[in-house]
Amino acid sequence: MSKKPAKAPSRTSAKTVFRPVAKPSVQKPAKVAAKRPAAPPSDDTAGRIARALEAIAAHLAATGAGGAQALDLDAADAFVWHPNGRLSTVPRVSRVEIDLLKGIDRMRDILIENTERFANGLPANNALLWGARGMGKSSLVKAAHASLNVARKPADRLKLIEIHREDIESLPALMDILRASSFRFIVFCDDLSFDGNDASYKSLKAVLEGGIEGRPENVILYATSNRRHLLARDMIENERSTAINPGEAVEEKVSLSDRFGLWLGFHRCSQDEYLAMVKGYCSHFGIAVAEDELEREALEWATTRGSRSGRVAWQFTQDLAGRLGVRLSTK
Repeated sequence: MSKKPAKAPSRTSAKTVFRPVAKPSVQKPAKVAAKRPAAPPSDDTAGRIARALEAIAAHLAATGAGGAQALDLDAADAFVWHPNGRLSTVPRVSRVEIDLLKGIDRMRDILIENTERFANGLPANNALLWGARGMGKSSLVKAAHASLNVARKPADRLKLIEIHREDIESLPALMDILRASSFRFIVFCDDLSFDGNDASYKSLKAVLEGGIEGRPENVILYATSNRRHLLARDMIENERSTAINPGEAVEEKVSLSDRFGLWLGFHRCSQDEYLAMVKGYCSHFGIAVAEDELEREALEWATTRGSRSGRVAWQFTQDLAGRLGVRLSTK
């Protein structure tokens, strides 16, 4: 008897098992970042941009105005130089009359003669006024400038320009402005000195002598300092001790003061000179005090200050005038 073949299981009756089929990995192409057009600025952004542009335009206009003012040298006889290229006018210079400067007659005569030669277009030297503090160095420069302008026509008047010690590096820029002018200028730096590793003195050296342009013919430089060589003693000694050739290092440092052709030394005044200064001030301003009382108070004032100088005499005079109700005017 033949065997019947086994019946194939029905699809509906058999348990179907689903197995996950791994899809072949397909590498997607990298997305290319499409460059979108920039969105137009909003009203607020546009306003900020406009305000920023206006501020820049105003700054440029102010700078241009400063440059124009620098050339308007008819406005005054005295100016202050600013390193941004601006000359600000000084309507009234703080000074004393030259006749009130006592105890410095020799230095006064030499400086006035040098300044007068320069004002008349003749050769003259740059001047370094050095020495004891409070002895009238800066007062002499301002008084000499004022005294020479008294009898001069407006077109022939000397111009006094003060440059601050910290702005010395901008001196070449100032020279460029003054070089093209028809006026003659005294460029004045009060209390000039250099410390530490300050190398700005090299700008001054080039202007005084040595640069290919040199000092303009219509410019002269006057400087005051408590130091004869404009450098601190420890600065010079340090150069001497650390340099391979000490002599050359020190020579390079002290050569700055050598470029001032005129040296005027101011020394401490005697008691008689100090009293002469006090009496000269009191006489000029009409301060009436008995001579013996004036001398006693003036000497006591100098003793409390620990020094005698023209500055101390002026400070005593101000104190005395204040106590007596006398108004002072140095104009």
